Amino acid sequence: QVQLVEAGGGLVQAGGSLRLSCAASGRPFSTYYMAWFRQAPGKQREFVATISWSGDTTNYANSVKGRFTIARDNGKSTLFLQMNSLKPEDTAVYYCAATQGTMSPFEREYDYWGQGTQVTVSS
Repeated sequence: QVQLVEAGGGLVQAGGSLRLSCAASGRPFSTYYMAWFRQAPGKQREFVATISWSGDTTNYANSVKGRFTIARDNGKSTLFLQMNSLKPEDTAVYYCAATQGTMSPFEREYDYWGQGTQVTVSS
């Protein structure tokens, strides 16, 4: 198993930046595909980005492409999400997730989840 703890959320003005992190413990971090999802109030959880074991392959939701960057540091067992040019519609609770299965935009593919960190973007 792997345990995931997110950090870095907060309140930011539109156009600003935040960097989220997700610290992993348990089984070797490098054996997991990782992803970020988010859930806005009253909406279903949605895919944001995913990254391969090595970090050399990434995929993004169209809504964040060009603004967000997912990255990982396997030596520090940490996943990151750099969020730039933030918009009010990015307001949500952001979750990191892990799977040993496959890189996927579908939350059903992920076995382990963090508790989430709140990101609020004011207009």
